[in-house]
Amino acid sequence: MVDTEKIRKRGRPRAFDREAALETARSLFHAHGYEGVGVAALAEAMGINPPSLYAAFGCKAALYDEVLARYDAAAAPLHALMQPGADPAVTLPQLLREAAHIYAADPQMAGCLVLEGARSADRDAACRARNWLDLGRGRIRDFIACTHPQKADVVADYVAAVMSGMSADARAGHPPERLAAVADMAALAIRAMLAPTPA
Repeated sequence: MVDTEKIRKRGRPRAFDREAALETARSLFHAHGYEGVGVAALAEAMGINPPSLYAAFGCKAALYDEVLARYDAAAAPLHALMQPGADPAVTLPQLLREAAHIYAADPQMAGCLVLEGARSADRDAACRARNWLDLGRGRIRDFIACTHPQKADVVADYVAAVMSGMSADARAGHPPERLAAVADMAALAIRAMLAPTPA
């Protein structure tokens, strides 16, 4: 007699692990860019078929957006530096130093996923990345505005520009010490920008 219950259990597919799938997609997007990885490659790496990918995430761009959201949440140590009452002249250099380390930590996934995504040739992907980029810049601006409201915009723009440059340099293969040197030079400018204006 055939044990149909054993057959049913043996043939049952593995449960879909959304977090593992998102981490797999993040690695691929980070290493190859949005345009550099197709739906078929994403699905294969996740261990599912393309229809299942669409069923789970809607479309490639929506998957990318969810990956960006997860990436942003994982940057909590950077967000944690910007606590109310902290001195931006001290905190922002720390932020840049941390970013320099993160961007160059893994040569296979160098740079910032959000910053590099904002440079994407795909309009939808770039727009989604820029939304997260604007959110991050807004956090920096609001943090600075707590103590230096008149300088918040220009300093936030400067910090964002430095981070963008460091991300691009990391993608180009610059080692951590070179990025750290850039962060340290930028720290001098930040302190000067935030210094009290002479009476």
